[in-house]
Amino acid sequence: MRTADETLCHQRLAELREVKEAVREGPDPAATERQHAKGKLTAYERIELLLDKGSFTEIEALRRHRATGFGLEQRRPHTDGVVTGWGTVHGRTVFVYVHDFRIFGGALGEAHATKIHKIMDMAIAAGAPLVSLNDGAGARIQEGVSALAGYGGIFQRNTRASGVIPQISVMLGPCAGGAAYSPALTDFVFMVRDTSQMFITGPDVVRAVTGEEISQNGLGGADVHAATSGVAHAAYDDEESCLEDVRFLLSLLPANNRELPPAEACADPADRRTDALLDLVPQDPNRAYDMRAVIEEIVDDGEFFEVHSAWSTNLLCVLARLDGQVVGIVANQPSSLAGVLDIGASEKGARFIQLCDAFNIPLVSLVDVPGFLPGVGQEHGGVIRHGAKLLYAYCNATVPRVQLILRKAYGGAYIVMDSRSIGADISLAWPSNEIAVMGAEGAANVIFRREIATASDPEAVRQQKIKEYRTELMHPYYAAERGLVDDVIHPGDTRSSLIRSLAMLRSKHADLPSRKHGNPPL
Repeated sequence: MRTADETLCHQRLAELREVKEAVREGPDPAATERQHAKGKLTAYERIELLLDKGSFTEIEALRRHRATGFGLEQRRPHTDGVVTGWGTVHGRTVFVYVHDFRIFGGALGEAHATKIHKIMDMAIAAGAPLVSLNDGAGARIQEGVSALAGYGGIFQRNTRASGVIPQISVMLGPCAGGAAYSPALTDFVFMVRDTSQMFITGPDVVRAVTGEEISQNGLGGADVHAATSGVAHAAYDDEESCLEDVRFLLSLLPANNRELPPAEACADPADRRTDALLDLVPQDPNRAYDMRAVIEEIVDDGEFFEVHSAWSTNLLCVLARLDGQVVGIVANQPSSLAGVLDIGASEKGARFIQLCDAFNIPLVSLVDVPGFLPGVGQEHGGVIRHGAKLLYAYCNATVPRVQLILRKAYGGAYIVMDSRSIGADISLAWPSNEIAVMGAEGAANVIFRREIATASDPEAVRQQKIKEYRTELMHPYYAAERGLVDDVIHPGDTRSSLIRSLAMLRSKHADLPSRKHGNPPL
């Protein structure tokens, strides 16, 4: 027979099982049905998609708020609307917090915030990535300033963790008001179409203040932030594909800033020829092509993760592998605005370069740039200040940096795209490269303006001067003769040349000047 103590123990264990089952099921089956009806998963279903099967360890599942007033004392569900813990992604530790919209609409209160603060502190202390799955209605109004202070604690920890551990925000529902600033402080923001929105003031406030009529998705939906504002790094049609890409991204990032990115065994030969590039890239510098095809040909197995694929499409920023080693690739995109640099591209590139430098990811710059985009809008919009962000990011980066010039590289844009003069470790070029202050046509018109104007046949003289300028200053070996390009290579050797250069630079060490921090042109 069981003793009284044994009977009590079994009762307690049965009670614990019931409580934990109730926590997972949520306070109300109807709330789960409503979540599914919106095309949204529950918090625990999302965790199962994100983390390796059976790896999740939850903490503070039994936490409940202590607030009173407005009926809160009668509603004290476990978890307080946020699930926190850790697990693994591809066998590597990842910390997570997940809003549970079934409880208070995922709104943040004091206990809710304290749970998030704890898991963020644990992630920083353990040196592991932090992923937040956001689906909440903002601050819990009934708790007043306590809820607002909870957001302040999150923002402070986001900032402290910046550049120390990777932080990824996945938007799976609404995110309004001050709550939107936490995702904005993280390294990556993922959004799902139709179900997720981000804005500081909603459509009702916009209508009241400005008279503008707009829907929630039109104001702050996934495609708006992925293509127009640049707030979101990627947008997806469903939660499953979104979380699958989050897992892929995590496989490319180190656990923290003290580690190198994870290397993988590579079946794609390091010395594989890339002769297909001869057909992919036209010799005519004015003809467009898709730089993605070039990247696909160069990297391991043609696989890469593109950041901000829909925003400022004239510059590409991707994470990929070369011989199993993770690299960040910044590339001009000739199929969009001829690959010029502008305000958006400068911001996009600068942010990506800072990310790579913070997490020890080498940089490869693929250059085919005609210059900065001219125009009143660009100048008045501060293209000088924004272009300086890209320049500052490159100059400040201490990771291995390799530049490859495919075709043209003109003016200040050539300098900014990681030229040797601003610190690139290795600069390579194809025989089709044209490095100059400007294109031959523009240069001839400036230098020989009077001679052309007074000629009996101005067009013939102009063509002659264009040819003369191109022969004297734009031949493929001009920069190499002056040590600004380390080697002119066959396009078929591109993959092997990049891999050899990066292997040589793997042990690179560079110190920045002693200072509290720089003052970049924010």
